[in-house]
Amino acid sequence: MSSGAVVTVRLVRSFEHRNFKPVVFHGVSLEQTVQDFIQMVQNDIATRAGLPPPFRKYGYDTMKIVHQAHGAKTNELVMSLDDDEKLILRDGQTLSDCGVANETELAFFKREDYSLFKANPKTVW
Repeated sequence: MSSGAVVTVRLVRSFEHRNFKPVVFHGVSLEQTVQDFIQMVQNDIATRAGLPPPFRKYGYDTMKIVHQAHGAKTNELVMSLDDDEKLILRDGQTLSDCGVANETELAFFKREDYSLFKANPKTVW
């Protein structure tokens, strides 16, 4: 099925404040590399209408699988803190190699923010 997948990307601005925006991408080639997909998403959100400027200009650098179609969902509101080695997309691999399929939901975030939140997972209201 090379007509492309539907992939939802959660732009995570803040783990503590559970501040994220989902953006849906249609026609995504699962054979492209993780780097190419990240670049495509960064280019898209920089000019996407209706997306608040703080989400457009943020220094996102890491993607992680949040949910896959027909799979179990996490109870975490932003994303699970578990299974990083399995769920974080690795450079040099294709999306399909990393387990991304049609209707997969990914979180796109700044690795440094995630590491700090993971060390002290408190949410603020």
